[in-house]
Amino acid sequence: MTGSARDGHFDRRASGVIALVALMAWIAILVGFNGDEAGIVGFVAAWTVMMVAMMLPSAMPFILLYQRGASRRATTALAAGYIAVWSLVGIAAWVLDAKAMDIPIPVVLLTAGIYQLTPAKSACLRRCRTPADFLVERWRTNAFVLGADHGRYCLGCCWSLMAVLVVAGMMGIIWVVAIASIVAVEKLSSRGAELARWIGVALIAGAIWTTLV
Repeated sequence: MTGSARDGHFDRRASGVIALVALMAWIAILVGFNGDEAGIVGFVAAWTVMMVAMMLPSAMPFILLYQRGASRRATTALAAGYIAVWSLVGIAAWVLDAKAMDIPIPVVLLTAGIYQLTPAKSACLRRCRTPADFLVERWRTNAFVLGADHGRYCLGCCWSLMAVLVVAGMMGIIWVVAIASIVAVEKLSSRGAELARWIGVALIAGAIWTTLV
């Protein structure tokens, strides 16, 4: 078997595993898995499942590119580091969810919309959209730390959309699907950066509309 054939085999197997894990997480969401009654531990567990469903597919190019030159154990550690960042964000989401009724929805939409138009958003999105450059710069980094580093840029790219999810959407399935789709298109589409700006404009318009009605 040639090297390219092996790469293709490993790519298919790894992509199949990622797709299966994400599918299982989506099924858990659709059947109503949540941890609200179990306090912060249950909430963070449910949040982590949701982040696996929403974020893991858009991280697939990064993970697949890494696994071409790494062991299965290292690739698993990479994915674990990425998800660990989003699990920790679940603590902040729990606090935000508890106080969601005290935060005006227009404020959240306006904040998220403005952030979509900032250089910080563009810089983080660029990192997420160019995993090859990211890996070249950090290849010798510990796999878990490397995954967490990429997760931090992903967080920098998507935190405002997650705030909309928690406060405005109350994590309803329609909002989960919508924001997961936006995240995927922003990261994977050739016009993702342009879409991010249009989403910002739409969020600002939504803030104005919800203020007036």
